[in-house]
Amino acid sequence: MRNAEIKRKTAETDITLRLKLDGKGVYQVDTGCGFLNHMLELFCRHGSFDLAVCCKGDTWVDDHHTVEDVGICLGKAFQQALGEMRGITRYGSFILPMDEVLMVCAVDLSGRAHLGWQVELPTEKVGTFDTELGKEFWLAFVRSCPSAVHLKQLAGENSHHILEAVFKGMGRALRQAVAIEPGKENEIPSTKGLLV
Repeated sequence: MRNAEIKRKTAETDITLRLKLDGKGVYQVDTGCGFLNHMLELFCRHGSFDLAVCCKGDTWVDDHHTVEDVGICLGKAFQQALGEMRGITRYGSFILPMDEVLMVCAVDLSGRAHLGWQVELPTEKVGTFDTELGKEFWLAFVRSCPSAVHLKQLAGENSHHILEAVFKGMGRALRQAVAIEPGKENEIPSTKGLLV
C-alpha cells in the first residue's frame, strides 16, 4: 500500500497528515486556512488522492507558516508513500483550462528539487489569503519531495481561478507521475538505477 502518515510539530504549527496515493479523491481537510482547505480539496479530487490533514497554526500572525508547513508535510508524505519510486511513470503533465485561465502543470519525480513558477497573480489577496503563498506552498512541496515542477500560466486574469488551476492541474500531473507503469512494476525509471 502506498500510504504515508506525517506528523510535524514546531513552535508555529502542529500538523498530522495522512495520504493514500491510490485513492478515490476522498479528503478531510482542516488547516485553519479556508482558501488552502479549498485548494487541497481540489488537488485531492482531481488527483484521486485520499488525504486527511489537520493543522493548528499561528494564523493570528498570518497564513504563511501554515501554508508552508502543510506543503512540507504533503511533500514528505508523497516521498514516503513512493518509497524507492519503483514502477512509477515518473513524469506527468496536464494543461488545465479554468474559465479564462490556461495553466500548464508538469512534474518530474527526479529526486532533484526545482520549481519553475511562471504564474502572474494580479491581486495580492484572495479574501484574506495572500496569493504569494501559492508559490511558497509548491516550493515547500518540491523541497520535501525532491522533484522538478514547472507551472506556466498561458492565460488568466482572476487570482482565485489562477491558483485553482495550479492545484487542480498539479493533482492531475502528479496522478500521472505516481501511476505504476504496466510491465515495469519493479523498475526504477532511471538509467542510474535510482532517483536522487
